[in-house]
Parts: sequence; C-alpha cells; structure tokens
Amino acid sequence: MRLLIDANILVDVLQKRLPHYDYSAQIWNLCANHEVEGIVSSLTFANIVYVMRKHLNAETICQVAEMLTQVFTVADFTSDDMQAAAQLRWRDYEDAIQAVTAKRLGADYIITRNVKDFTDSPVPFVTPEIFKLHIIRK
Repeated sequence: MRLLIDANILVDVLQKRLPHYDYSAQIWNLCANHEVEGIVSSLTFANIVYVMRKHLNAETICQVAEMLTQVFTVADFTSDDMQAAAQLRWRDYEDAIQAVTAKRLGADYIITRNVKDFTDSPVPFVTPEIFKLHIIRK
C-alpha cells in the first residue's frame, strides 16, 4: 500500500506534538517497518524546514533530511503537477500539489490531519487515526 504522508504528520512526530503524536508516530513506524510505502513530496521537506525553522540549524536540517530519506520515498513534484494543481483552483495550492502528486504516484491514500482542504482530492485522504483504526488495523 502506498501512502503520501502530509507534512503535518511528520511535524507531529519530529516535534512530538500532542495530542497528535501517537497516531502520527504509528504511521511513521508502519513506513519505517516497510509495512506500507510512505511517500513524502520534496515540497513537504521544504515545508517542514519552514515550520520548524526556529528549532533547526544547518546540522539538524541535514539530520532530518537523512532520517526522512531512510524511512520514506522522497518524490519530486513536477511542472505538470504544478499546472494540474493550479487547475484544481483550491484555496490551498500546496495541498493541491500534494493531491495531484499523490495521484501521479499511484498513492492509495493521503495521510493528513488537514482533511478539510482535501475534500475534492482525486486520492482518498484520511487522518492517521482513521487509517490505523479502520483501514490497516495493526
């Protein structure tokens, strides 16, 4: 099963954000244990660095990048993805890029806590909790 993992899930784990940490960490662990294939857009890494910029220096950024590439498949987004995302005319362009990238990569689900912005996604989207409790049940 292929999952596109949204930035908020990774930041939950990296910053141990409560109350979201537990289910997000379970998704991370499924990917780390190769029970599912976790895909992270290269855009997501840039977003993580931006969100966590007050806590990161150059060395920590390198460590986070290495950790992410050991656990997740990092996928580039393309100019075609950018154009397709613009054509969706979503309020949140970054989420539209995630959705069209997930579709192009053949993801089965987008894992996000930001479900309100994915209502028109061409790929099904679920929270980590819903995925763990109702889809994978491990």
